[in-house]
Amino acid sequence: MPRLTVLGSCGAWPEPGRACAGFLLSHEDFHVALDLGYGAAAQLFRHVPADRLDAIVVTHEHPDHLADVSALGRARHYTTDRKLPLHCTPGTVHRLAAMEPDPAPGENFDLHNLGPETDLGPFRLTALLLRHHVPNYGVRLTTPGYTVAYTGDTGPTPQLAGFVHDADVLICEATLQGAPPDGPRYLMTAAEAGQLATAANVRTLLLTHFWPGSDRAVSVAEARAEFSGEVFAAEEGLMLNHA
Repeated sequence: MPRLTVLGSCGAWPEPGRACAGFLLSHEDFHVALDLGYGAAAQLFRHVPADRLDAIVVTHEHPDHLADVSALGRARHYTTDRKLPLHCTPGTVHRLAAMEPDPAPGENFDLHNLGPETDLGPFRLTALLLRHHVPNYGVRLTTPGYTVAYTGDTGPTPQLAGFVHDADVLICEATLQGAPPDGPRYLMTAAEAGQLATAANVRTLLLTHFWPGSDRAVSVAEARAEFSGEVFAAEEGLMLNHA
């Protein structure tokens, strides 16, 4: 039975007692992390030791999504000789190398550019380049009978509905509340996340990437006004099991 665990739910920087972006997807004793921002490694290690993780996918190079990949690399450096598959952007590798040049990222990780499709344990990983301040990929992981889709950070994008369609769980960034701001869009509102979930016919919407200090109940209410399915606010330690 696939299980999705929230490791971190904040955008930009972590609120006290919380962490930035991070999720753990487990199935058939295979464990893959999706992003590891500030504080997310400590949450990860509550559930899976560093040497038991099987893969990691990082959507983009902003530190609230990748900073603790460095912590994971350090932990693995001292606990296992096995390189961990890391699927990410080239910019992610450059930032990791700047944080920790010795050992270099390639010494701890088996590096892969996020591409259109690849197999990842029991999952089929699909990636889609999306609009953000830096290259960001939405990702979709599918195993028979179950799909989780994750936007990373992005503004409203026409291709998204087709990419995340029929997902059992849509992890959608919902940084903003209220009316959408004017100008170029690189982040989404909670209402837009709800609209996306409706257009894509997903089963469950998991809101994440909350701006520190924001009222998460407001975000959930705004998303529920646009989507009739299940809506959850990401909370550290929350687990969603697929029946």
